Amino acid sequence: MFAKAFRVKSNTAVKGSDRRKLRADVAAAFPAFGPEQLSELVPGKDELNIVKLYAHKGDAVTVYVSGGNPVLFELKGTLYPTVYTLWSYPDLLPAFTTWPPVLEKLVGGADLMLPGLTMPPGGLPQVQQGDLCAITLVGNRAPVAIGVATMSTAEMLASGLKGRGFTVLHTYLDHLWQFGDKSSPPSIALLDQDPPECRGNVKEEGPVQVDSVLQGDMECLTLQGDEESSMAHKTPSSEATEELTEAGMDQDPAGSKTFQEQMDELLLRCFFHALKCRVTKADLPLLTSTFLGSHMFSCCPEGQQLDIKKSSYKKLSKFLHHMMKEQIVQVKELSKGVESIVAVDWKHPSITSFVVPDPSLTAQSVQQDTKEKPYHPPVLESLYCIPANMTSLFQASGHKKGSTLSCSEVRAIIIDYAKKNNLVDADNKNLVKMDPILCDCILEKAEQHTILRLPWDKLIERCLQRLKPAYQVTFYGQEPIVKKGKICPIDITLAQRACNKKVTLIRNLEVFGLDPYSVAAILQQRGQASATVTPVPGTKDAIQVQIQGNQITHLSQLLLEEYNIPRKYIQGLEKAPKTGKKK
Repeated sequence: MFAKAFRVKSNTAVKGSDRRKLRADVAAAFPAFGPEQLSELVPGKDELNIVKLYAHKGDAVTVYVSGGNPVLFELKGTLYPTVYTLWSYPDLLPAFTTWPPVLEKLVGGADLMLPGLTMPPGGLPQVQQGDLCAITLVGNRAPVAIGVATMSTAEMLASGLKGRGFTVLHTYLDHLWQFGDKSSPPSIALLDQDPPECRGNVKEEGPVQVDSVLQGDMECLTLQGDEESSMAHKTPSSEATEELTEAGMDQDPAGSKTFQEQMDELLLRCFFHALKCRVTKADLPLLTSTFLGSHMFSCCPEGQQLDIKKSSYKKLSKFLHHMMKEQIVQVKELSKGVESIVAVDWKHPSITSFVVPDPSLTAQSVQQDTKEKPYHPPVLESLYCIPANMTSLFQASGHKKGSTLSCSEVRAIIIDYAKKNNLVDADNKNLVKMDPILCDCILEKAEQHTILRLPWDKLIERCLQRLKPAYQVTFYGQEPIVKKGKICPIDITLAQRACNKKVTLIRNLEVFGLDPYSVAAILQQRGQASATVTPVPGTKDAIQVQIQGNQITHLSQLLLEEYNIPRKYIQGLEKAPKTGKKK
């Protein structure tokens, strides 16, 4: 479902009444959730957004985003949890286990075949056809995918574990996962009733063949029983320290700090690091979710994972309200249900005394690797779509209503049609005689009795004008996508706000595969100005980036020089300050 990039249609905050309805829908879909879990998943006051998008195959999907991560998605009226949610509630769904090498194929869009399952000591979970299931990897209960069972457990066993077992909907590392903070699965210990020597259903008789694990072509995957046994086996000491290592933290030799206490320390470290180095007065007011997703997470040390739910605070709002009591920040609800940081006391001793840690070599190498993967602008091609009133002209060439053609293809079809029907004027080869079909498709009613011939260029020009506009967009490494309508260029405008202040508005970034939130974050940093993503007034689903001041100079450098988007697809660059300075 999310193996390829999707197109965001809208991104808006969820209102209070809609939150209550969503909470009721989640409770009905997942009865295992208690009131406390429902409040964590669908918060009453913390920021919760509803994102409507189209998957690469055209499916309309609704995604609910909380704390910067997608937590639920809805498809055809059914709610599904994301891997981010399942990492916090690993026992929410019946789980089936497969081998680590299988994950790569699942991420690529393959379904899970029954030969790829491992058989736990207690047998496979009992499910019915159509039940939603989690998929885990040997040695870790953290789900890496969710799918729908294609048959019941009894039918799986009766088939000898052959055939397709699960239709996979969402995986760790897919584009829905990338829509969040891109954190890695935690290490969740296997259940106590599973003896270490039995975990992963390791057999000593010989190699385990899983070459038929996935639908479609897959390299033969052979895992030696002895090697897998050593991978799945955990000594008592490793099990005792797993909770402390699941976020990349070291166990305290003295045993004086619990995992929760270490997470509290990491939370404070990221908080003060972000305030001291990443947030400026110009950024305020700053959405608390943006502060967490764009600033705190990026301050997390390499190899560690910040998870507020595993701290003593449980929620970002509770943590920030504690910081308010310490008079470090001020948080206000500027709009209903959405909190923002409105003030920071940068002279507070807790901030001034904080020592910024040096970035690790590992972190630097990761940043370097990221720089080596530049954004590739999509390839856009104008096309023409055949309307119903012109099908008679194109049907002889094998095309029907709704078919899309390039300009050169239209030209070739018109020339071929004229020649096959002997419509080229014998006295003047530059003229084409009008037959009944050309009259109906090309000429106005008033012209059908007055225009008997047309030059080639006028004939083709008129034909192109009567066809419906369409275009093909090809993103790097993906299959081409054909869309109806004209190509929407990136639109840049300047607007006047209160107190005669200017703001820069940028629209249609999604057409070019650009994330408006990422662009807003970059411009906010370069322009040292407040940037937000807001709905476009008068539209149902369009969104725009809004940033204070005239930032077109920064925007021009970003779009033209760094993203290499052709200038013809950007309108409004001429409004940049002539001096090159922000106004």
